[in-house]
Amino acid sequence: MARLLVDITPLRASRSFRLLFIGHLASMLGNQLTVVAIAYQVYDITSSSLWVGVVSLCQLPFLVWGSLWGGAVGDRADKRRILSLGGIGLAFISSGLAWNASRGHPSLWVVIVLSAIAAFGGGFVNPARNASIPRLVEPHQLVAAYSLNQVVIQTATVVGPALSGVLLATRGVAACYWLDVISFVIFVVATRAMDPLPPSGASPMSSWRSTAEGLRYLRSHRVAQAVYFADLNAMIFGMPRALFPAVGLSVFHGGPQLVGLLFAAPGVGALLGALTTGWVEHIDRRGRAVIYAVAVWGGSIAVFGFAPWQELALLALACAGYADVISAVLRNAILQSRIDDSYRGRLSAIQIAVVTGGPRLGDLESGVVARGVGTQTSIVSGGLACVVGSFVLAHLYREFWEERASDAESSDASRS
Repeated sequence: MARLLVDITPLRASRSFRLLFIGHLASMLGNQLTVVAIAYQVYDITSSSLWVGVVSLCQLPFLVWGSLWGGAVGDRADKRRILSLGGIGLAFISSGLAWNASRGHPSLWVVIVLSAIAAFGGGFVNPARNASIPRLVEPHQLVAAYSLNQVVIQTATVVGPALSGVLLATRGVAACYWLDVISFVIFVVATRAMDPLPPSGASPMSSWRSTAEGLRYLRSHRVAQAVYFADLNAMIFGMPRALFPAVGLSVFHGGPQLVGLLFAAPGVGALLGALTTGWVEHIDRRGRAVIYAVAVWGGSIAVFGFAPWQELALLALACAGYADVISAVLRNAILQSRIDDSYRGRLSAIQIAVVTGGPRLGDLESGVVARGVGTQTSIVSGGLACVVGSFVLAHLYREFWEERASDAESSDASRS
């Protein structure tokens, strides 16, 4: 049983990692409250689902911009300082959203502008947070550390929306934003208590030249490329979340509750996966495990599209979420153990851009295909394309297919 459950050794061994874990959990819960509150408030103001989608889409370029810039700055500055200052800025933005929500007639444009600025701020901070983890734990604890990171993310994904629903019904939109402010206060206090995280080799070049250097480094690093392509393959072809309302309402003839369950099911499976990743840190051939996990994700999505009963559909989505979290843990461990420390911030920024942009491209892909050939065919074909794509990736990137944890640890030992 101990080998099955997530390894909490990093929490016991590293005070700074423990503080980062607490701060990240608080900020992620607050973030999920705000994500739901923004969607609810925009719909309440406009009575239009299109506007909800437009506001979400407006955030994407700012998030990508913030991620790339934050990754470049994070490799040239103290990451702890970036985290604490970023948290202060995000707390002020959430305060602005709360103030706007408290007015008699909240402004839609205030929501659009502040949510875009918040997306930029979150993108700026996240690379520093993600790239800090290898500095806080031993190399052999990376899988366990990123498993715990997934526990935070998936817990927030399940708990945050449920809590926001209660708050929206009883306290109103502003309460969600004020709790987000409190969450950032906790994040700032926790990160300021961490040990300093100065850069390993600061460069005198500008941030954008530094970003360009990071992209050149990526072009020469085929294992890192494969990490990104593995995620894009899964999210573009095998993420049919844009079709969940159609499946719940038109295919299974359910109501809003079923649509909500469809959105929650992958998160439930992912949380279960994150809590039972003790065995994952013993995987040596990590590249192959990612390929298989992505294939299981795609196969589960195909089963979801075929499913004649809603119970089977929900189970298939939960299985997909479980496979996805295994892939995410291993992809993070591969990336952070294979790249030079001086590039970790910039490549983490690219990873965040991939992780956040992939599902939105998947929304477009599944919607376009569904319009042409139908909802279920779009889901099934996307899932099968994901399976095929994972093994095409393994063929094109043999270095990734042959990647071993033991080789990475030997390399770390020789450098030290």
